[in-house]
Amino acid sequence: MLDVPTLFIISTCVTAVLGLFLLLAWIQDRSIRALAWWGAAYLIGGVAAALWGMHDQMSRAFTVDVVYALLFVACGIIWTGARLFHSRPIQPYAMFGGAVLWLLTCQSPMFAESGPHRMVLGSLVIACYTLATAYELWRERSEQLFSRWPAICVLVVHGIVFLLPIPLVLFFPDSAFGLAAAWFPILALETLLFAIGTAFTILVMAKERSEHRHQAVASTDPLTGIANRRGFFEEAERLMRKQAWKSQPVTALVFDLDHFKSINDRFGHAVGDETLRLFARTLALTLRSSDVIGRLGGEEFVALLPNDLASASAAAERVRAAIQVVGTEVDGHRVDLTVSIGAAAVLELPCDLESLLERADGALYRAKANGRNRIETDIDLAADAVPAPAAAPERRHDVRPESFPTELIPALATVRSAQRA
Repeated sequence: MLDVPTLFIISTCVTAVLGLFLLLAWIQDRSIRALAWWGAAYLIGGVAAALWGMHDQMSRAFTVDVVYALLFVACGIIWTGARLFHSRPIQPYAMFGGAVLWLLTCQSPMFAESGPHRMVLGSLVIACYTLATAYELWRERSEQLFSRWPAICVLVVHGIVFLLPIPLVLFFPDSAFGLAAAWFPILALETLLFAIGTAFTILVMAKERSEHRHQAVASTDPLTGIANRRGFFEEAERLMRKQAWKSQPVTALVFDLDHFKSINDRFGHAVGDETLRLFARTLALTLRSSDVIGRLGGEEFVALLPNDLASASAAAERVRAAIQVVGTEVDGHRVDLTVSIGAAAVLELPCDLESLLERADGALYRAKANGRNRIETDIDLAADAVPAPAAAPERRHDVRPESFPTELIPALATVRSAQRA
């Protein structure tokens, strides 16, 4: 036997405390606006629970219909918070649509006096908002938050629980009033548990996002926006474990901008910095998203590709040719940028990443010694692989944009637009 008034007193207190707790979390981290919306939703839900608990003493201004409308507004705000959490726009009409629909429908005397109809509509509104909130969390693909899955499970269960009374009312209309009376305490208890569980999963999601952001800042090179040494090694180790599990090779590419010191000496460090950013953009646009790239320091960049030596050498040639095309001018200064590249592959994993990079670095030094603006591969494995593409001549005018690979022309246009901007 559940005492419904006691449940509503507990729900009011718990929901209000959780709402204040979420608002406090937002004050501490204002970058997550969804926390403020979720906190406001909990406070509105607490007010609705308090008003329902004393509906016998309410004035005419606060009828039970208005109390339910406040509850639907809280559900709509929770859904909006889920959208904001993933940087999606606010939709005011949908957020308040459930409450408006309820108030308009309650103007009908037939609906206002029909308990089963009111239960069906109220359950549908709450279930729709709850399942829509679960969908907003589920459809996010750009951010991998493990904690969103418990939140999705809690929301789906809550939505299903509120859908269960609907078939009972439809199939047993004569017993609807008794069923409603028996089901209402269960819904009240489940809603209290849902509010507590959702609040904690929300806080865990916010904490996990903050940790991801701090980790991303610590692993990102502030000048170029790609991974720094720490970030590269973390991603590269994960890629090597994945390739080892699939028994497939990996290849390391080490890039060094030719005569970069002279660019700094002739044009200043501002042009040098823009040159580094230009190469990082070209590298990111030319290679695939599955390739791991990073800046080791200075003018030295690195990439780890899930390919054999021949395929990786072809990718390196695309990078070399691309930077020769887009690096003619930087900030209005003619720099004629070129890059030397060393490549080394490993056929059997696991292996030591440091030793693989050392072999690629050795090939890079041979590329510089042999005239720069070229690709050299690791000697030990070159015999087992298809020979790398021949290096292009060093003279700048030998590389013509019209002869550049067609599939990379959009990427080069993007780099040039970013450079002009």
